[in-house]
Amino acid sequence: MSEVFLEAKGVSKTFVGVKALDNVDLTIGKGEIHCLIGENGSGKSTLIKIIGGVYKADSGSVLIEGRELHEHGIQAIESIRAGVQIIYQDLSLFPNLTVAENISINQMLETNQQGVNWKTVRSSAKKALEEIGEEIDLDERVENLSVAKKQIIAISRALTQNAKLIIMDEATSAITKEEVDHLFSIILKLKERGISILFVSHKLSEVFEISENITIIRDGKKVGVYPTSELDYEKLVFIMTGRKLEYAPYIYNEEMKEDVPLLSVEGLNKEFQFSDINFTLQKGEILGITGLIGSGRTEIAQAIFGLNKPNSGTIKLKGKTVHISSPEDAISHGIALLPEDRHHQGLFEAQAIGDNIVITVLKKLLAGLNLISPLKKQTEGDNWIKKLSIKTPSGATPVNSLSGGNQQRVVLAKWLATEPEVFILDGPTIGIDIGSKHTIHEIIRDLAEKGMGIIMISDEIQEILDNCNRVLLMSKGRIIKEIEDSRTTTEEELYDIVTRNYEVEAGA
Repeated sequence: MSEVFLEAKGVSKTFVGVKALDNVDLTIGKGEIHCLIGENGSGKSTLIKIIGGVYKADSGSVLIEGRELHEHGIQAIESIRAGVQIIYQDLSLFPNLTVAENISINQMLETNQQGVNWKTVRSSAKKALEEIGEEIDLDERVENLSVAKKQIIAISRALTQNAKLIIMDEATSAITKEEVDHLFSIILKLKERGISILFVSHKLSEVFEISENITIIRDGKKVGVYPTSELDYEKLVFIMTGRKLEYAPYIYNEEMKEDVPLLSVEGLNKEFQFSDINFTLQKGEILGITGLIGSGRTEIAQAIFGLNKPNSGTIKLKGKTVHISSPEDAISHGIALLPEDRHHQGLFEAQAIGDNIVITVLKKLLAGLNLISPLKKQTEGDNWIKKLSIKTPSGATPVNSLSGGNQQRVVLAKWLATEPEVFILDGPTIGIDIGSKHTIHEIIRDLAEKGMGIIMISDEIQEILDNCNRVLLMSKGRIIKEIEDSRTTTEEELYDIVTRNYEVEAGA
């Protein structure tokens, strides 16, 4: 290893009787790209926050260039002054401020002058962007930019703080493959300058692509640190989860097929979003829809669920035309939608697990005087907690205390409680570790095998191929190809079709 930049020794941390970290070590060299991986709830976020000075470890120490950190808490700046910058998943930018203001915000706050030197703000921002070979309009408001450009701004801001170690937490969860490739090129430029990177991700293919060494933690303990070159996908998954995860193609039971499809979408159009959308869904099918971010996938899902009224087209259930102008209409027709953003669209995070589960079926829980029966409410919540194996001591526990995988099970339970016939899953495993992802996939397959019609939307083509019997490819708001049998193609072939079509249309 190169000269050590950061060393965490024997770090332990307990929250309300739960041991989040147990004697964990982590060493990162100068200019090293190091990956930290583990399942949801393994302690990754806690370790990052201890390194950043947000949390104080119960025991152990964190040393940067041989000097131990002592300050902790929200106002702690010792780690920042030592060169540690954390780019969290939400990026922590100010959407109403300009690019220049976001990049130079720390200098603006630290200045002792009465006013802001706007010339210095702009020159500092421009210099930081130039250091990584980027050019973005300094006067553009951040809220108008793509997620990928926002990440570049977050990295540039870190550089203005003389970053020596940049920690990237789930940096690729909401960007396209091309944007991931571009981000990795920036990371390599940072490495060339001697800046260390701690890369945290659930996407193992990216871990193999970018990292030099991998530290794996499980249930708050370090399992080991490995040179990336000594691992393969199966070995890494086994070390991380303690079990072997296998996928067999989902094969549709043709005996479930009926003359009239469960769902038919005919000529669906929405100006500037999607056009001429036609497809069917049979009982027991898992139909995959994939394409680049912005291809119109989510907008179609929202249209079917009554959140995005189309300009024209017809939706039929079992051959009968239905008019869906609201989610209430969709639910009454047996349609459910699991949204891609569980945090803002799928959950009331400060509320109890049980309350989140029953929110869609309150009428079912009414008793005398049209009041909700506490017994019915608890029974309904507890039943789904048991059915989906949600790991919690009680249905009264707040949802935001759960791991990402368990939160997603709560969203699944919330919609399964409505007893849908058609279930649309938009990004069902975003931000979920490989073990929890496998469990969610098993739940989805089981629902389909029992006759539910499933539409799975994902930008992870391999996830679609692993779990769907039929696939629709989308680009620029149109269905460009249908794969009747997902076993007849590969991830590379589908990705090539989507990107080639996108490039042709973009150049037209």
